[in-house]
Amino acid sequence: MLAGISSFLATMYIIIVNPSILSQAGMPFDAVLTATVLLSFFCSLMMGLYAKNPIVVAPGMGMNAFFTFTAVKGMGISYQVALGAVFWAGVFFLILSIFNLRTYIVKAIPKPLRFAISAGIGLFISLIGFENAHFIIANPVTLVSIASFHNPIIITFLIGLLLTAILIVRDVKGAIIIGIVITTLLAIPIGRIWGDASAINFGQKTLVNWNGLIAAPDFSLIFQLDIIHSFKFALFPIIFAFVFTDMFDSLSTFVGLAEAAYLYDENGEPRNIKQSLLTDAVATLLAGILGTSPGTAYIESAVGIEQGGRRGLTAITAGILFLPFMFLSPLLSVIPAIATAPALIVVGVFMMKPITKINWAKMDDAIPAFLALVLIPFSYSITQGIIWGFLSWTIIKVFAGKPKEVSPALWVIDGFAVLSLIIS
Repeated sequence: MLAGISSFLATMYIIIVNPSILSQAGMPFDAVLTATVLLSFFCSLMMGLYAKNPIVVAPGMGMNAFFTFTAVKGMGISYQVALGAVFWAGVFFLILSIFNLRTYIVKAIPKPLRFAISAGIGLFISLIGFENAHFIIANPVTLVSIASFHNPIIITFLIGLLLTAILIVRDVKGAIIIGIVITTLLAIPIGRIWGDASAINFGQKTLVNWNGLIAAPDFSLIFQLDIIHSFKFALFPIIFAFVFTDMFDSLSTFVGLAEAAYLYDENGEPRNIKQSLLTDAVATLLAGILGTSPGTAYIESAVGIEQGGRRGLTAITAGILFLPFMFLSPLLSVIPAIATAPALIVVGVFMMKPITKINWAKMDDAIPAFLALVLIPFSYSITQGIIWGFLSWTIIKVFAGKPKEVSPALWVIDGFAVLSLIIS
């Protein structure tokens, strides 16, 4: 139970960060918060009771960014259609998990590309954090530039970022959520004592505004998904990207946590891996129904594992701790974007770890990996980074005289990638 509390403290930032990202897709903040809490509660319970693993499940970072900035804003679809795409991704992921087809897909994707995509999503999330804090702004000459430091909003954000980083370096439990709270407190004087937030806060001079403490949960997003219009060929790249990213994110999480805690079965495989992946698939399917981006296993569960969590009770405890926050949406809506921005940036740091596993001296690996890595943030699209990573890998390997390094399944994936470019 102590381990479950530790895991919850390490992952509870998603209660605030997920609504702050998805609300930019036009979804009600309070309703997304309710959906986030419900998904985290039900699926963490399933992970503990069914898969018997000490792993917290919640809406995934990266997936929420993909949902908002690639699916809704990038492709111009409604969030209801995007929720439908999440649902269908969950259905496909569930089928792949039940019939064990995920093994073939995993083998089809070269490891350097997996590592690069993970790191690229980390860069993308960090870019969103800097943008939400208005630290990085548009510039007609150089495309982007850094904002002026003669701004209390920027100064407050930087203090919050450095403070959060110091807490993490000092290995303080719940460092991210502590950083969010302190940054929020530091932002209270903005618009009251110094500065003016009108330009970035919808005309309101103050950045932090009290809306109350407790309110009834907002269930308005439940069953708002558009199942019919989301199951179209033009949206298959979005569905595939949800499945692909969710699958490899969850697989890498399970393998990493198993390695850290020696959670292996008698065959040397991560313990109850099929049950864990089924839980992850249900989390994606249920996310579409409840009204949030796909759920996934959280690498931050390592905090609870380090505390001694080895069994399902750890995940059950963490899941139950999410529930009270369903009634605190007015309190949590107080938190401004500059307070959650440091959390996004440090999560990006965490996601950069796999980049060290790429052999940068091997150019036929390095170039496709680099394209996937940089095109995700540069194109503001996870899908584009994935597509050009796959296509460049195939072309370079073939002309380098190494066609055997392109699996038959990857050729099929390349076909879908080309089709997605044609129809987009």
